[in-house]
This record gives sequence, C-alpha cells and structure tokens, in this order.
Amino acid sequence: MATAAPTKKRASRKKKTSYSKEQYLEWYTLMLRIRKFEQKALMAYGQQKVRGFCHVYIGQEAITAGMESALQEGDCIVTAYRQHGTAIGRGVDTKGAMAELFGKATGVNKGKGGSMHFFSKKDNYFGGNGIVGAQIPIGTGIAFAEKYRETDNLCVTMFGDGAARQGALHESFNMAMTWKLPVLYVLENNGYAMGTSVERTSNVSDMSKIGLSYDMPTESVDGMDPAAVHEAVGRAAAHIRAGKGPFYLEIRTYRYKGHSVSDPAKYRTKDEVKSYQDRDPVKVVEKIILDGKMATAEEIDAIKKDVNAEIDAAYKFAEESPLPDAAELYTDNYLQEDYPFLT
Repeated sequence: MATAAPTKKRASRKKKTSYSKEQYLEWYTLMLRIRKFEQKALMAYGQQKVRGFCHVYIGQEAITAGMESALQEGDCIVTAYRQHGTAIGRGVDTKGAMAELFGKATGVNKGKGGSMHFFSKKDNYFGGNGIVGAQIPIGTGIAFAEKYRETDNLCVTMFGDGAARQGALHESFNMAMTWKLPVLYVLENNGYAMGTSVERTSNVSDMSKIGLSYDMPTESVDGMDPAAVHEAVGRAAAHIRAGKGPFYLEIRTYRYKGHSVSDPAKYRTKDEVKSYQDRDPVKVVEKIILDGKMATAEEIDAIKKDVNAEIDAAYKFAEESPLPDAAELYTDNYLQEDYPFLT
C-alpha cells in the first residue's frame, strides 16, 4: 500500500510586520550582537589572538534570532562548527565566548574548546562539533533521551549542506521517524560545502527533498528573514510536541565571508554576493523597525552603542583573562585509569 506523501510547504517570502515592536527589537538586537561579535572575532584572528580554525556566522544571524523566539525553555540545540552565533543566541555570555576563542581560562569551556567547541549545560547547548555531520546522530540521541524521560522538550539538530551528504544523516532520519523522536532537523543551506556548491555535490540539488524517503514533514524557509524562521520553527515545534515525530526545515541562507578565515571565497561571483547583501537581515529588520515607527533613529543608535560597548568589553575581558593552568590539561577528560576497559 502506498504511503502518504510527506508534507512539504514553501514558506512565503513576503515580509510580515504583524509582530510587536518588542519582538522586532529583540530580533534586531540579537542579530546585531552576533554580527558585531563575529566582526570582532575576525579582527582578533587577524591580530593572531585567536588561533586554529574560525568560522563566522555573518549573514546567517536571522536563523538564530527567529529560531530562539519560537522555542521554549528546556529545548536543546546541537550544531556544527560555525556556531558562535548559535551559542550566543542560546544565552552564552559574549565575554565567555570571546575568552574561549582566545583560549583563556575564563572561556565558556575553560579555553579548551576554541572556536568550534562551545558547550553550555545550563543553556542546553551541546556544541559546536568539529567533525562534519557528527552532531546529527548526537542530536537524534538527545531527542531519544527527551522522549525516554517523557519531557515536552525537543532537540534542534542543525547541520550544513555539506554535512547533509553524510551517511549518519540517513541512519538518524530513519531511526527518528521510526521511533517518532522529538527532533527538529535544521539544514542551514548557505549554498556551499566549504568551497563546493550544492550543485556539484549531488544530483539532488533541492535539499528539501532529502527527507522524502522517510516521509518526514518538510518546509523550505527564507533564512534571511527572522519572522519566516520564527513561523516555520513554531509550526515544526507544534508538530513535534504533539507526538508526531521529527520535522525537517531546509533554511536557505548565505554566509558573507568564506568558509573559514583562510578561505578567500573566490569561487563566488561578486553579483551573487551582492544579491544576498541586499537582503542583509540586520539591515532589513532595522528598516522594518524604522519604517514602522517602532523605534526612532536615535533609539537604534543607542542599541548599536550598547552592543558595541558589550563586544568591546568582551574583547577586553578575553585579552586580560589568564591562560589555563597547565594542570587543567588533566581535567574534564576521559583518563585511561578511569576507564581501563578502553585499553
């Protein structure tokens, strides 16, 4: 007998202004905080105060803003290594985040995780994972734990278009649908897996289709609009909390910088980049606020001043914080003597 076709909806790209002044200002402030943090992180990297890899979220801020306003307390998030913005949206303090980039003891992970490995138990934030696609089965497992504990929480499991080609995704999708796990899969489709376009990685370039063989409900979402993200996440969360199992959102977005700080991004045309910069979510939401008379230009300037001061303070805090003590090398690790069966 044929199975029912999975739900697949196309979210409207029409800008809505039906949200309150407070909601728009919340979205704007969070997006601006992430943008300024990432710009400061890039500057610090250029000054060699941040080492290793560094992947910034510039251009993708509307995803975190819209997602967080639609989730409830207790929900979990796990994501990949382009994750500073997601962590800040969860509630990770910008001082602790910047100090982590600097490898300082005051960092959110005591300076041991660096750019790709933030973690915050109190914020139900499970990283920040450096292995491509590793977070997909992790998030599925977290969702299983929530179902086992009979909570009303869900786990948002985020990944990029490159990670979507990993075999672990298909194993996770199959398990999640079979067991009706409370997991929201979010593909942040910025068009490029490192420097390789979606069209060059698979014959299936419409990434919304990858849940079809599992009958997983799916929507494609405008990731440059926090309102569109908020609405889609809200619908998906309601479906999941009703006990109907997973939901998959393909959120179409764009990163304005290269894959990492070492990537000049010459594989993209100037026209392509400009077409997305014209839709910059920070600027678009600022215009909606001003045109709708939700705030004056002076009030917007005051928000910018406060955010700049916060990020400057985070940078100063990171610079002045101490490096971890050498003895810390042996803490927060799995030691052989504690787990002899691993030898």
